[in-house]
Amino acid sequence: MSRIPFPTAPGADDHPSLALVNSAVTLPGGHEADELGSPAEATAWLVGHRLVPAETTLLAYCQGQLTTLRGNLRAIFTARVAGTAPEPEAVEGVNRALVKVPSALLLHFDDDSGLHRVPRHPVTQLVEHAMAQIAEDAAALLTGGQAGMVAQCESEPCDRFFLRTHARRCWCSTRCGDRVRAARAYARKLERAQAG
Repeated sequence: MSRIPFPTAPGADDHPSLALVNSAVTLPGGHEADELGSPAEATAWLVGHRLVPAETTLLAYCQGQLTTLRGNLRAIFTARVAGTAPEPEAVEGVNRALVKVPSALLLHFDDDSGLHRVPRHPVTQLVEHAMAQIAEDAAALLTGGQAGMVAQCESEPCDRFFLRTHARRCWCSTRCGDRVRAARAYARKLERAQAG
């Protein structure tokens, strides 16, 4: 899997929608990391976030649906942070994910666990169910009490989103903050050298 080479952004552990929008990131040097780059990577991402059972195997079609949802959510998160209206197509795409939920968790019995509920559906329905959970999380986050805490990293070229832990936080990670501070220090040093 093409792991993002940063620690998880604040809030992404609690909000699968933040984790999804941050599953692709622009890195220094024009490089990109994408945790959904193949059906196997998209499967691992969903399993790792406990959105589908471990034995799930996604097809390219399902991976495409998930990356489309990511793009729609990214557009909405970007608009929220910028204080602008989101594109209607992005809102409609998230709404499609919200209403396309398969039936509820099914009742299942086995000797080891007894009676319990499981998401036993065809793969496409499992993915649709996971996407609905992510879309619901995004809708609740962007319209709830934490909406004002959603921010986008101000370190170029990073484009991850996070929840501000305090008002002054501008970066998604210490690594991004260190990169900005180092660039500022270098610029000041260069300016002093040119002035002297």
